[in-house]
Amino acid sequence: MDLHWWSIEVFDGAALSAARWQDAHGSALTEAAVTHGAYEWQWHRHSWGVLFEIGFRSDEQWYVFRDLPAVHAALDAVPDPVNGLMVYPGRGGSSGRVRPRRPRPVMGAGAAELPIEPETIAAILAESQPPVTAAGVLAA
Repeated sequence: MDLHWWSIEVFDGAALSAARWQDAHGSALTEAAVTHGAYEWQWHRHSWGVLFEIGFRSDEQWYVFRDLPAVHAALDAVPDPVNGLMVYPGRGGSSGRVRPRRPRPVMGAGAAELPIEPETIAAILAESQPPVTAAGVLAA
């Protein structure tokens, strides 16, 4: 069975931790998810906050769950209302990838940077003449 996973990440705030938020709203969110079609769900506590992963059989069930008043109330009450909430499709946090990442090609084929030719500076030398005396005779 193919599940449509959604993640709700709540980060710790300055005055309230996300764990306390989970204690206050976790039961209501879990109950709302189960009664509205969630097939699997998991809570994860991390050093930065909490993560709630919900697996529905279709995306339409997620949208019904997301529009419930209990869910709106819980998400409005996160500890940091500006930067403390992330809601996105897929599993989140440190769950890892389903397929391993392919290695990227090395930039420039792994070669060193091409050397730059130094600028050629032309020097103009003055022509030299043998010393001449006042009478116009070459000095030895």
